[in-house]
Amino acid sequence: MAPGGMSAKVHAFEPSGRRVLTVVGRGGEHWVDPEARACSCASYHYRGPPCAHIEAALGGDPETVTFSDDEYDEFVRGLLEDIWGEHARQGQGAP
Repeated sequence: MAPGGMSAKVHAFEPSGRRVLTVVGRGGEHWVDPEARACSCASYHYRGPPCAHIEAALGGDPETVTFSDDEYDEFVRGLLEDIWGEHARQGQGAP
């Protein structure tokens, strides 16, 4: 478990080796790029980095979950729908 009670996961797609890092916090699941210090959460977009999700991604040992490359498009589509839905529920529009 990442610091702050958040859960960080690396979604590994094989055989391409693509990786997507997500952190689950109080507001749902967020797409995090720790190298770019970017996050899909509203806090990052309105207050700037670093948000708690970036800190959790950098400070923990994330769980790795392996998927087939055939699942990549559906995974990303679902993640984006969750992110946009969360922003809409908070009245903030899409990130």
